[in-house]
Amino acid sequence: MKTINAAVYETHGNPADVLHVESRPWPTPAPGEVIVKMRAAPINPADLNQIEGKYPVRADLPATPGFEGAGIVVDVGSDVQGLTSGALVILPHNVGTWRDAVAVKADELVVVPADIKPVHAAMLKINPMTAWRLLHDYVELARGDWLIQNAANSAAGCAVIQIAHELGYKTVNVVRRSELIDELRAEGGDIVLVDSENLRREVEDAIGGPPIRLGLNAVGGESALRLANCLAPGSTLVTYGAMSLQPLKIPNGLLIFKDLRFRGIWINKWYDNATPAQRMEAFQHLFEMAKRGLLQTKVEQAYPLSEAKTAVARAARGQRSGKIIFEFAA
Repeated sequence: MKTINAAVYETHGNPADVLHVESRPWPTPAPGEVIVKMRAAPINPADLNQIEGKYPVRADLPATPGFEGAGIVVDVGSDVQGLTSGALVILPHNVGTWRDAVAVKADELVVVPADIKPVHAAMLKINPMTAWRLLHDYVELARGDWLIQNAANSAAGCAVIQIAHELGYKTVNVVRRSELIDELRAEGGDIVLVDSENLRREVEDAIGGPPIRLGLNAVGGESALRLANCLAPGSTLVTYGAMSLQPLKIPNGLLIFKDLRFRGIWINKWYDNATPAQRMEAFQHLFEMAKRGLLQTKVEQAYPLSEAKTAVARAARGQRSGKIIFEFAA
C-alpha cells in the first residue's frame, strides 16, 4: 500500500515533546478535490502555539499542524475544473501542511506562477499577505508618508519594508539588536533604530518632523507603548503579534489627548472572510514582487519531516537568522 508520512500531535504541550511522525495511507481525492504533494512548509509561531494549545483555534485531536505551505497537484478528482496535475499551489490554512501529501478542495487552492519556486510560494500566504493588508486596510497612505514598526527584522517586518518601498512609503524600523541595522537598510528600510526608552526622540531626530500616522506592532508590552508614543494624534496602531508575551498597556492620555486608534489583524480571519477575487487580487501583487526576487523569506535551515522534533525545537528558539522549514522530495 502506498503511504505518506505526517507529523501528528495527540495532546497539547511542548511541540518537541508531543509531536511525532506516523505513516498513513496515501490520500484519495473526493469529488471536487485534488491531491497535493507537498514541496515546502514553514514552521510559524502560530503553528507552535496551536500545538501548545495556546492558539484561538484548536484542531480536533489527533491533528497534523501546518498553517502554510505549497505543493504540486498530482491527482485530480471528479468535478474539478481549471486545475490540472503539475500545477504549483498554495494551500489553505486549515488542512495541516506538515505531511507528504494531502487531499484538498480544488476551489480553496491558489495557483502559483511557474517562475516562483515552491519554497518561496510556501511562505507568501501569511507574512507577506499580512504585510500587504497592514499597508492597505487601516490608514490611507500616500507616497512619501511615514510608518513605524517594531520587530522589523521578522519575516512580516521585512515584507512590510519591501512592500512599503514598492508603494513609495517610508519606514521607521525598530529592532532589538544593532547588528540588524545594515541588513534592514539593505532591504530598503529608510530608518532603522534600536529600541530604547529614547525611541520617540530618536525618531523625531531621524525623520525631521513629518507625522507618522501608522504603527505596526508585533511585540506588545513596552515596545508597543513606545511605538504609540511616536504616532501623531488621530493615528492608528495595528497589532498582529505578541512576541514579548506582554499585553498592551495603553495610558488614558493616548486615548483622550491623542485620540489614537488601536486595531488588530488575524490574517487567517481576513482570508476566511475575503472572496476568492479579493484573495487573488492581493496574491497577484505578491506574485509580481516574488517574480522579481522580492518577498523571499530567509531560511535558516530546512529539515525533512522525519526530523520534526528537531525542527520545531529549533524554530522555538530566538535570534534565528531565518525561518525553519520542512522540505519534501520533488
